[in-house]
Amino acid sequence: MFTTDRHRVVDDVPYGGGPGMVLKPEPIGRALDAIENDGGGKPLVVLTSPQGTRMSQAVAARLAGVPRLLIVCGRYEGVDERVRTRIDEEISIGDYVLSGGELAALVMVDAVARMVPGVVGDEQSVAEDSFSRGLLDFPHYTRPAEWNGDRVPEVLLSGNHAAIRRWRKREALVRTYLRRPDLLAAAVLDEEEQELLRELMAKKEIQT
Repeated sequence: MFTTDRHRVVDDVPYGGGPGMVLKPEPIGRALDAIENDGGGKPLVVLTSPQGTRMSQAVAARLAGVPRLLIVCGRYEGVDERVRTRIDEEISIGDYVLSGGELAALVMVDAVARMVPGVVGDEQSVAEDSFSRGLLDFPHYTRPAEWNGDRVPEVLLSGNHAAIRRWRKREALVRTYLRRPDLLAAAVLDEEEQELLRELMAKKEIQT
């Protein structure tokens, strides 16, 4: 639709030589023109790129508030550098390379969509997701209460909601410290979590 040659070519060899192919600027430019002029308003144009900002929960929350989002997927050796004049932001989902940006775009769409009110049935679940406040999630259990000799922690069966809340906060702190201690420096902790962290550090329960 956005190519003009008989063979519908969207890529070509790179100037200067070298392996791989590069996505041509004309088809991408025409596609962007068509979308921007369709009456829906100018979108925020994001390019999937290993050179971009690292995708995070905070980025997903920010993008969820954008009225219109357009993701351009890189492929092969990437897009012609001149296309970047039409790009508002580049985002990477991690320090590795995929064959194309389509999978990265799907990851981004899922992360962003679930931040939009109404997409996830229980919005409290979204609020308590890992990374929402800088902590990993606490352990989750369901029936049966015992499986292969391993029982659900008694506090979760107690019906004591205050004790359950405190246990969950404690486990989230322990899990974050042991698995992703780098997150704690920027984590947003309430007073109870700060107290729990001090207790855990004092007892050296979360020292590796």
